[in-house]
Amino acid sequence: MTRFSRRDIMKAGAFALAAPAVLRAHDALASSGSVAVYAWGDYFDKNTILADFTNATGIKVNLSTYGSNEEAENKLRAAGGKGFDILFPSVDTGPNYYKDNLLQPIDEAKFKSAQVIPSIYRNSLTLGAAHRGKRFLVPFDWGTEGITWDSTKFPGKVSGDISYGDMWLADHPKQTAIRQKSVFNGVALYLDANGTLKSNRGLDLYKSEAESRRVFEGCLKFILEHKGNIGAYWNNATEATAAFTDAGCTIGQTWDTTGILLGRKTSPNWKYGMPKEGGLAWTDTLAIPSGAANLEQAYAFANFLYQPEVGALFANTTGYNSCAVKAENYLSAEARSAFEAAYPAGTIDNLFWWPMQTDFYAKLRSEFVEKLTNS
Repeated sequence: MTRFSRRDIMKAGAFALAAPAVLRAHDALASSGSVAVYAWGDYFDKNTILADFTNATGIKVNLSTYGSNEEAENKLRAAGGKGFDILFPSVDTGPNYYKDNLLQPIDEAKFKSAQVIPSIYRNSLTLGAAHRGKRFLVPFDWGTEGITWDSTKFPGKVSGDISYGDMWLADHPKQTAIRQKSVFNGVALYLDANGTLKSNRGLDLYKSEAESRRVFEGCLKFILEHKGNIGAYWNNATEATAAFTDAGCTIGQTWDTTGILLGRKTSPNWKYGMPKEGGLAWTDTLAIPSGAANLEQAYAFANFLYQPEVGALFANTTGYNSCAVKAENYLSAEARSAFEAAYPAGTIDNLFWWPMQTDFYAKLRSEFVEKLTNS
């Protein structure tokens, strides 16, 4: 798969935090009514994007939030694909929606696909964005799951040099924060790199049921041997932050925003970066549920979000990376600095992109997450 990079961000000279004014009411596909948006909990809570959209189009936004892909899938499945007009699934979870016809194909006559970074738009098709020759998911933002650490406890460590192995050092008891369902992938990368458990950089987890079980079992054995290091489990952004601010953790495998925002808002001692074995990379997408009741408003909202000024506003306030073309031209200096620190040369090319989920992988992951949780 072709890797994409945002190194051009470093060349951007201007930035803006003001409300975007590019989209005027008559530019939208609809100028009245409402749109029901179901989004990750930290997408729109600290910026003015929803208010800006309403001011520009007259369309009211009814926002509901979730904290995990499973929560979003289960709620939409229970409602038979109804109740929402816009959803933001992770691209690798696409098959979970397709099998129950929970999403509808993207109408590219209504959606302005040229607003999306072309390489990301193309590459998403191999990661789960398409089904039976039709696109259902549009890349919206991307980010990573790497390591957050207290630089006073791990002096001298920088992005690209820190290791997943640093989370399991014997002299750091009860100081590691992990998410049960993704820690296996980080451990797989670590054990593959040091030759303890070969797995083709974790890809054997997706190769076959037998190979997946072999790797899960090896990773679980390692984690349980080092269980004394675990200080907190997390499943959403709030819990991840609390693991460090409240539970006493000094290092952990977390989403990018956890470490970046801790360093920005709590203390500069908190750092976030890529482990030398490779960070885990994800792409979240925009989708339209099969039972969406406000299609014109949904496409108006989608096209609004991919304006470069809006993409930058989203990135500046969340810490995630927008998939909108030229959003980098409007990044704040603070956001650009955080990106440079997290992704020094070579680290983007070494990322592990979450593959499309298979039934056997999802089943085995649930099985081993339960074993870890109940051990």
